[in-house]
Amino acid sequence: MIRWEEEAIVLARRPHGETSLLVSVLTPSHGRHVGLVKGGRSSRYRGQIEPGNRVQAVWQARLSEHLGNFGVELMRDRAGPLLQDGLALSALSALCALVEACLAEREPHPAVYAALDIAIDALEDPEIWPVLMVRFELGLLAELGFGLELGRCAVTGRTDTLTHVSPRTGRAVAAEVAARYEGRLLPLPAFLLGGQAGPRGPLEVLDGLRLTGSFLNRWLFEPQDRELPPPRAALPDRLARHFGLAEAPAGAG
Repeated sequence: MIRWEEEAIVLARRPHGETSLLVSVLTPSHGRHVGLVKGGRSSRYRGQIEPGNRVQAVWQARLSEHLGNFGVELMRDRAGPLLQDGLALSALSALCALVEACLAEREPHPAVYAALDIAIDALEDPEIWPVLMVRFELGLLAELGFGLELGRCAVTGRTDTLTHVSPRTGRAVAAEVAARYEGRLLPLPAFLLGGQAGPRGPLEVLDGLRLTGSFLNRWLFEPQDRELPPPRAALPDRLARHFGLAEAPAGAG
């Protein structure tokens, strides 16, 4: 019998049979892991196995390649406190769905676990979480080998006046170069350059989500003939409506 126990963040759940659940969690040491929670649909587990919740997970199976069974104990309810905040709940769904879709099963990514834990905790603060979501997605891209180069112009080598990013290479472009390619580059929000504490307005947040969403699609999902998970794809438009904008910038998903 193989067994391990570790704290985990619930990413997804779906019914299995009449009473059980197939549950996907993210752990620091065992990565994204799927297991069966017997009786998971019973009243005993009501409210515990929800995406975003932190649990203590015990996984065991006869062989390592088997699906295995989970025992879970709730450590922190993060979904429940957000039930009255539809936008934050949408962001929670987007975060969990994105990690579920991006990470290979049983491949450890302790940095992603730590960053996801911080991002979910921040969802109770509407002034912080949109910026942290953009930074989380940049970190996720980098962890998976697709880091953007935002510190220096790809053409001139300048480290100032950086205003755009090439959608092909993921490298920053200075203003004087960007002027030659109007409409063909992605805006680079100033708050991602390190000299600014936060975005100057909602459009910068939406530009940040457009930037990360574009490269998540181009480098992770499109090569596998997939698309951004629906909760993440819908988030920019929800944020735009929340900010009082008619719609998100084109391509913001």
